Amino acid sequence: MAVQASAVPTSGSADILARLAEVIESRRGADPSRSYVAKLLAGGDDRILKKVGEEATEVVIAAMQGEKARIVSETADLWFHTLVMLAHHELRPQDVLAELMRREGLSGIDEKASRTAG
Repeated sequence: MAVQASAVPTSGSADILARLAEVIESRRGADPSRSYVAKLLAGGDDRILKKVGEEATEVVIAAMQGEKARIVSETADLWFHTLVMLAHHELRPQDVLAELMRREGLSGIDEKASRTAG
């Protein structure tokens, strides 16, 4: 299955990370036997970070194999689990987006040097 630009959703897609963050937050304190997110959050850093690492590895494998549909699917899994990690640390997607906006227009080399200089 090839991923085509025409298949990219546009209506409301800019808000999907915020909407997912709201769903994740709504699962905080839910019954872990009935909610996957609640189960992850109840497991703390250990459970959440193992899952993020697992999903990152699956993205790398998919990319190495060049399977576009699988790359997209695995990246969606990674992003979702990263949102859970952010929620666990009381952060929101907007925090990451603000950092990306701060870096916009900067040379990657210069930006990295500014992190190590301080």
